[in-house]
Amino acid sequence: MRIDGSTALVTGANRGIGRHFARHLLERGAARVYATARDPRTVDLPGVEVLRLDVTDPGSVAAAAEVARDVALLVNNAGVNTAQDLVGGDLAKIRLEMDTHFYGTLDVVRAFAPVLAANGGGAIVNVLSALSWFSAPGTGAYAAAKAAQWGLTNGIRLELAGQGTLVTALHLGTADTDMIAGTGLDPINQPADVARAALDGVEAGAVEVLVDDWSAHVKASLAGDPAVFYRDLVG
Repeated sequence: MRIDGSTALVTGANRGIGRHFARHLLERGAARVYATARDPRTVDLPGVEVLRLDVTDPGSVAAAAEVARDVALLVNNAGVNTAQDLVGGDLAKIRLEMDTHFYGTLDVVRAFAPVLAANGGGAIVNVLSALSWFSAPGTGAYAAAKAAQWGLTNGIRLELAGQGTLVTALHLGTADTDMIAGTGLDPINQPADVARAALDGVEAGAVEVLVDDWSAHVKASLAGDPAVFYRDLVG
């Protein structure tokens, strides 16, 4: 995937990692960058083409795909963290996690897959998490939704291979964004570094990008006894 001269679309591009994705795409010579958000007025990055897109609204997704017919790189970044446990948490908020990360991503992929095919195949980046592979108190809903999104990513990679679409899974620990503000967690990554690593991976044809050592550690632990990992996690 060559970014220079291409057209890209980023969901949730009004802040955090999404905004840095849009900025880095411009810096790498993308001919057009659609920066999308539920409220287009919140996108303030010069040089982008602002487009309304709410991943939880199928009508909004379809309308965006109809406008952005030249997209060759799709970045599924939009997300939410409701900080809900699964057993005692608010079920409506738990459903919002799944509607955003799993069904929202799936709707966007289904809408844009024909667009990517028409433009030579292109690439998709799904912004996942180290929490795709484990859970911790207060992250149950988010981790479950990210695990489902990881499974989705692996599935669409196979389904879209025939049309030449690269599907890249991006895993990271905490990043210095509004999503972790007030949680008491320390950020491992800066959003700009996350976006840079992801786009480097896309240009290299990588199917997976592990941004930090924590993500690599969590993935490696899957081959071992989960009791050991969770014992170490809780200290």
